[in-house]
Amino acid sequence: MQALVSRFVKDESGATAIEYGLIASLIAVAIITAATLLGSRIGYTFNNVASKLQSTNS
Repeated sequence: MQALVSRFVKDESGATAIEYGLIASLIAVAIITAATLLGSRIGYTFNNVASKLQSTNS
């Protein structure tokens, strides 16, 4: 029984998987935040260019 408990305490594979999961979730949050912030700016830029092109063609 002691050997089983000792092996369970020394096993770190589950901790490593959790760490990788946390890192992946933090990266996903960073990507979503950046896309949200840049998305509105890029949309504004495209709308601005489109309106200038329409005024030039008229």
